[in-house]
Amino acid sequence: MRLICFHLFNDYSGSPKVLKNTLQHLLAKGVEVELVTSRGGVLDELEGCGNIRFRRYSYRFSKNAILTMLRYVWVQIYTFFLALGYICDKEVVFYINTILPAGPALAGWLTGKRVIYHYHENATVKSRFYRALAWVMQRLASEIICVSKYQRSFLKRQKGVSVVPNAIDDAFIARLTPNPQKAFEQKRVLMLGSLKKYKGTIEFCTLAQVLPQYNFELVINDTQENIDAFWRDNSIVRIENLAVHPRQEDVVPFYNRASMVLNLTNKEFAIETFGLTVLEAMSAGLPVIVPTVGGVAEMVDDGKNGFKINIQDLSFIAEKIEKLFTNRELYLSLCEEGLARSKKYNSAAMACEILHKINNRKSL
Repeated sequence: MRLICFHLFNDYSGSPKVLKNTLQHLLAKGVEVELVTSRGGVLDELEGCGNIRFRRYSYRFSKNAILTMLRYVWVQIYTFFLALGYICDKEVVFYINTILPAGPALAGWLTGKRVIYHYHENATVKSRFYRALAWVMQRLASEIICVSKYQRSFLKRQKGVSVVPNAIDDAFIARLTPNPQKAFEQKRVLMLGSLKKYKGTIEFCTLAQVLPQYNFELVINDTQENIDAFWRDNSIVRIENLAVHPRQEDVVPFYNRASMVLNLTNKEFAIETFGLTVLEAMSAGLPVIVPTVGGVAEMVDDGKNGFKINIQDLSFIAEKIEKLFTNRELYLSLCEEGLARSKKYNSAAMACEILHKINNRKSL
C-alpha cells in the first residue's frame, strides 16, 4: 500500500502538525508516502525521513479574497490532474488532510481509489463554501476521520465515519518541562492563535489591560507585517505587560515559561473542533481556560483541569485568572489533573487507529 497525502497549506497551525505527527508514525511502520503540499511549514520537517517523497507547489493566503480563491482553484486543478496520474496504480490510497483538497479527492473517486478524509474543521458553522466542501467530502470519501464527537455530530453521513482524537508529537512532549511550582510563580498567561477576530485576539489584549499585575504573551500564526496592520486597523495601543510574537517554528519555550493557557474562540462565530494548543498546554502541566462548547470543551472538566467560560464574560475570565494566581493549592491541583488528562492522547495509538482506518476496505 502506498499513501498519497494531500494537504493544501503547509504552515505551523494545528492540522499540518497533526499530519506531520501521523506521517512520522506511519513512515516508522514502513508505509510508503508521497506528500503533496505547499512549501514553508511544519511538514518540511519530514524532509529526509525514509519512504517519503515530496511534491510541492506555491500557495499562500491573501487579504484579497478573490486572489486567494483563484490560487485555491489553481491548486485544485493542478492536484486533480496530478492525482489522475495514479490511475493505473491499484495499491494507492488517497489521504486528504482537511476538507480543502477537493480536486485530488474527486480524482481519487473517479479512478476508484480509496479516499480517506482527515476532517479537522466544522464546516457547518463556517461559510457556504466550507459547507459545500463538506457535502463533497461525504459523497467522495471511503472513510471520514473526525477529531471529536462534537465534530462528528454535525455530519449527516453515518457509515464510514469514525472519531480519532488528535495527539501531539512525542518529540514535542519530550521537550516540555512541566514544573507547576515554578509556573505558579511566573504568573504568565499565554495564548496562541491567529488574527481572525473570532479567535479572541482583541479580548486577550483587553484581559492584559484589566490585569496589569500579570504578564501576558500572545503568539500569532502570521507575519509581523500583518500583525502591525491588524493592530492599526483595530486601534490597539501598546500594552506594557503584553508581549506579541509573530509566527514561530518552535513554541515549546513559550509553554515552558507560561503559567496558564487561554483559548478565547468566540462560539458565536466559530467553534473549535479540537484545540491542539490546549492539549499542548495540558502536556506542559498548565491549567487552561476554554470555550463552553466544541471539541475543545470535551478535553476539559470544569474546575478540575481548567475552566469553561464564554468569551463574552471577560470579567469572569479575569476573576478565574486572579483566583488561580492567588490560590497555590487550586493551581497545583489543576496542573496535576491536566497533565494526567494529556496522557490519554497518545500519538502512537492515534497513528495506529488511523492506519487501521486506511487499511479497512469495508468502510462503505
